[in-house]
Order: sequence, then structure tokens, then C-alpha cells
Amino acid sequence: MYYHRLGKTPPKRHTQFRQPDGSLYKEELVSSEGFSGIYSNLYHIHPPTQIKEVREAEKFGTKRVAEYKLLQTHLNTSNVGETGAEYLSARKTLLINNDCSLSICSPKKRTMDYFYKNAEGDEVIFVHDGKGTLTSQFGKLEIRQGDYVVIPRTVIYKLDFELGPLRLLIIESASPIETVKRYRNQLGQLLEHSPYCERDIRPPQELVTDTSKGEFLVKIKKQGFLHHYVYAHSPLDLVGWDGFLWPYAFSIHDFEPITGRIHQPPPVHQTFQAHNFVICSFVPRLFDYHPKAIPAPYNHSNIDSDEVLYYAEGNFMSRRGIERGSFTLHPGGLPHGPHPGTVEKSIGAKETHELAVMVDTFHPLHLTEDALPYLDKNYPMSWTDNAGNGFNEVNTP
Repeated sequence: MYYHRLGKTPPKRHTQFRQPDGSLYKEELVSSEGFSGIYSNLYHIHPPTQIKEVREAEKFGTKRVAEYKLLQTHLNTSNVGETGAEYLSARKTLLINNDCSLSICSPKKRTMDYFYKNAEGDEVIFVHDGKGTLTSQFGKLEIRQGDYVVIPRTVIYKLDFELGPLRLLIIESASPIETVKRYRNQLGQLLEHSPYCERDIRPPQELVTDTSKGEFLVKIKKQGFLHHYVYAHSPLDLVGWDGFLWPYAFSIHDFEPITGRIHQPPPVHQTFQAHNFVICSFVPRLFDYHPKAIPAPYNHSNIDSDEVLYYAEGNFMSRRGIERGSFTLHPGGLPHGPHPGTVEKSIGAKETHELAVMVDTFHPLHLTEDALPYLDKNYPMSWTDNAGNGFNEVNTP
């Protein structure tokens, strides 16, 4: 990330910075990798350590499915409505490993009456449908359909969405979510040939300074529990901050596709990186322009990765029977490719209007018990020549 500042800060770090009544503002360093990674300095009216009450913790999470077969998998989540009452209870984790998890979330309640902190993972919220505001210590961030909202761990936030369709894809990472290393120069600046640049990254723009006292509930996720901490003052009591660690939004619609004369491999779609997985964006683009080009992707054997596609918009030309808002999982160890008939059909096509999010992991993903109601039992046979489009009969294994 790049340096950003909002509000008032002292000329130098770790020096006296006084309030109008003469008392000191309370400085907080939010740092990664001990004191060696990116960080920001926050300046509070009240001590950020001022706890009023610690309530009972509650279990939070889902179980992995034991002994799931090696199968090409389709999770037909296209017609899912509300997935829970409010933001946290509506997060349904479908795929998981030790590096990341993928969840759907469509809460009935559009506002949060508490704050949330993920103390063990960075989060990427892909706003498939919806529009609203993320409010954190770092300020207000307006978010809209198509946004990737990147929230570093320990950021305290709440979400407020407008009425209307609301569908979120949430990717949680045990390691930092970063822009792609090969897109950056030695100073971290995004290169000229990167598919996006700093102008596309939207930091918080309006600082919220809440001086009120009372009871402010912060739910903190850590080690399979939600820990309920009640603070004596609002966590939004900042007068300023600066640094490189802050939540931001980047729209999938601002990703500029890389194309070529022949079919380009998935790394050209990479948008973010993390330890042992990547996030890619398939966006509207021109197809290959070699006179004998085959726009449909070639068959591919995953040797060391699992591939997940979340289908957002349009018709994904290599797939049949996949609808908006569904997932496919093509695990390492099995070849996958276009469905029968789609290769010939693609020849001569000039462009695509598809939109999808891909997550490639370098350790196997596991289905959870929450994923079982959406499992399409016929998908593994969908590459046979006599398979029709209607292979989405849902069943558990």
C-alpha cells in the first residue's frame, strides 16, 4: 500500500500531542510482522485499552466434511436468499483450509449494532450485490457493487448497507492480502504495465471522531470464538492517523484485462496475492486475435493447486449449467476444461462480458457442512458427451 493520512497528527511519531484541555492524545501503533511490516499510527482521545466488561465468548465457525471424495464440485448457490439474521451469523463458510476460507453472506439486517474485529485474518469482501458504507477507526469508506473491500486484521469496523439486493463473497486469509508483487517496483509503486494503479485504490475519505462514552460492543474473532469486549468509549474516537495499513476498496470494474494473440493463462487475471493462494478477476475483454485462435481455455491438469471460480455476471463460455452466484471447485489431481461443445462454439467469438472471481490455493480446500445443501451431485459427470445442461440436482455426498 501507499502512505495515507487523515485528520490531525503530530510532526513526529511518539512525541507529545496534546488535546485542547492539555491532556495527551493516546497514540496507538497498529503494526504487522512485529515491528517489521507495514503499520499505521492512530491518535485516540481515550486509551484504546479502556475495557468496561468482557462477556462470555461464543463458538464461531463451521466443521469440515470428513472424507469428501476427489471430485470436480459445483456448489449451486445461485438462488440463495438471506443466509442469516445479521452480518456475522449470515456468514456461511463453504470452503476452507489453513490458509484461507470462502464464505457467502446475505444478511437480513442491513446495519450492525456492534463493531467487529478479525484478530487472526485479513478479509476481502467482494460486493456482488449491494451498496453501503464501511466505517472503521480509519474513517468512512463508501462501497458499491463490484468492489473488493480489503480489511487488514485487527481493523475494528461495522457495515451499513442500503435496502435492496445484498450478496457478499468473503475471502478470509491467514496471511496479509497484498497487491501482486510482480506488478510493483522496488519502492512498491504499481508499475506502468500493471492492470491497475494507485488511482484505482480508494482509501477511507472521511474521518469519524466519536467522543461519546457508554457501552460499545466489539466482537473479536480469534481461534474459533467470538470474544465479546465492551469498551467504555467509542472505538471511533480518533482525531487522526497516518501510515500504510488501512482498509480500502478496489473495483473489479477497474481491473484492466491483459490479452494476447492466443489464449492467456489465468495468472494474467491475478489481482491479489497472499501466502499459498491468489485472487484473480475475470472481466469483460476482447478475445485472442490470432487467425486460428481458440478463445475457450485449453484442458488443464492441476498439479499443485485447487481452483475455485465464483461466477458473478454473464455467461462463462467454457461452462454449462452454471448460474450467477455459484461456485465451482476443480481440485488438484484432476484435469478440467471446457464442457463438450463449448470449444467449437467459441471459435470466431470476439469478446466476452463475463465477470468472475477466482481463488487458486496451493493446499487442498475442504468442503464444510454448510456447503452440503448446495452440492450438485451430477457435476462430476458433466464433461461426458451425453451430459445435458441440467446437471444441477442438489444432493449431499
